[in-house]
Amino acid sequence: MREQYDRQLKKLNDELIRMGEMICEAIAGAVGALEKRDDRRAREIIAYDEEIDQQERLVESMCFKLLLSQQPVAGDLRRVSSALKMITDMERIGDHAADISEIELMLERLPPMSNAHLREMAAETRAMLLASIEAYVERDVNKAQAVIDRDDVVDDLFDTVKGELIAAIRESPENGEPATDLLMAAKYFERIGDHATNIAEWAIFAMTGRHAGE
Repeated sequence: MREQYDRQLKKLNDELIRMGEMICEAIAGAVGALEKRDDRRAREIIAYDEEIDQQERLVESMCFKLLLSQQPVAGDLRRVSSALKMITDMERIGDHAADISEIELMLERLPPMSNAHLREMAAETRAMLLASIEAYVERDVNKAQAVIDRDDVVDDLFDTVKGELIAAIRESPENGEPATDLLMAAKYFERIGDHATNIAEWAIFAMTGRHAGE
């Protein structure tokens, strides 16, 4: 009976990793669409959010089946309940990737600024997301804590992007509307970093019974 339960836990881990990979693809697609002003790609990412939602429902169903299949010990209960919390944050990340793509469709033009920091924000948040899921699967507290510490990098990048956009508005007031839209896109990347941090905190809870946010 225990062996079957462990196989189900492994399958849960595999599907969590799959969901993380899907979301990373969405983040990369969203920033790519924004940089290249690619409306077609933006619409694909918006539509892809439904597939991410379907994956969330699959993982959620697996969690409930694990909780009901046998009387779980305390460690199992923490792992499965943490996975339920994690997929809520993961689904929100997918939503934010779609939100960024919707901004791309609304933008008439990009304000004059470097896209390097937005690219870096996207890369950092993808790395944080994957590392937080790996920390859960590998039961690696140190890796989870490193994700939490890394959130400062994303926050600093957001401040940099915000400063660039404010400077663009000051130089040319007509840049106000597109700069404001792009600032919202950067804010979504910052929120993605926050959700990845939440996932890492739940990974720590699964392993230790202590929530890092407390």
